[in-house]
Amino acid sequence: MNPTYVYILCCADGSYYTGTTRKPPEARVAEHNAGTLAGYTRTRRPVALAWCEPFERAEDAIAMERRIKGWTRRKKRALIEDDWAALQRAAKKDFSRRPSIRPPPAGYSG
Repeated sequence: MNPTYVYILCCADGSYYTGTTRKPPEARVAEHNAGTLAGYTRTRRPVALAWCEPFERAEDAIAMERRIKGWTRRKKRALIEDDWAALQRAAKKDFSRRPSIRPPPAGYSG
């Protein structure tokens, strides 16, 4: 059985695109670069393959694609760089960058 690949492309504008394919990843990248695929990458060419992983079950590949699409840029970069420590750090919520929540002022009736 042919694997289903999950891949991340780095686009010309520096953004990332995540997708799945049953074709060889190099063939899929060529399709993106040729502009034969409508969608996100068509206006962001050229693209380059940044990360790819084969999955035996298409369902697992699709689940991983959806998971990665929900990740931050920082977390995707850690995956691409195979930096598991950075991936774990990126997975933790960073409350230090969020505004503090203060109680309402005295006399506030909202």
